[in-house]
Amino acid sequence: MANAEKTAAVDELTELFRNSSAAVITEYRGLTVEEITTLRRSLGENATYAVAKNTLTAIAAEKAGITALEGKLTGPTAIAFVSGETVDVAKTVRDFAKAHDKLVIKGGYMDGEALDEADVRQLADLESREVLLSMMAGAMKGSLSKAAATFQAPIEKAVRLAEALREKQDQAA
Repeated sequence: MANAEKTAAVDELTELFRNSSAAVITEYRGLTVEEITTLRRSLGENATYAVAKNTLTAIAAEKAGITALEGKLTGPTAIAFVSGETVDVAKTVRDFAKAHDKLVIKGGYMDGEALDEADVRQLADLESREVLLSMMAGAMKGSLSKAAATFQAPIEKAVRLAEALREKQDQAA
């Protein structure tokens, strides 16, 4: 690869690192081009799946200020640069790895912190952001309903007490 091509590749990878919130690093040894294309398509707009040379990737990561990749850039490496929901990308890569045992998840990074393979799998087990937000909203609505009922109870007791007193006075008269 000519020096100008390497520089362009490093610049492109650096931009991908800078524009992504996270990345999942995989080893694709033994996968066909069709299988890699299928993985790229299944990631959709949430991520960019790039095959890159390890030395160029290391240089680009260093230029982008990412230090969480040490020890993960060995063998044939491809990186899913996350531009959407990290959980969705982790699920897609995990599910693809289950279906294609030749794809190996090496780890990654998220918010500047290193992730190992187990961390990526745990991330994939999480519910999506929308589901978690709806669960939280439901819990909050339930709490608000309880609070409203709690505030309403003394008023109802006072009304029942006043009604009972009125009935007692009516019976006495």
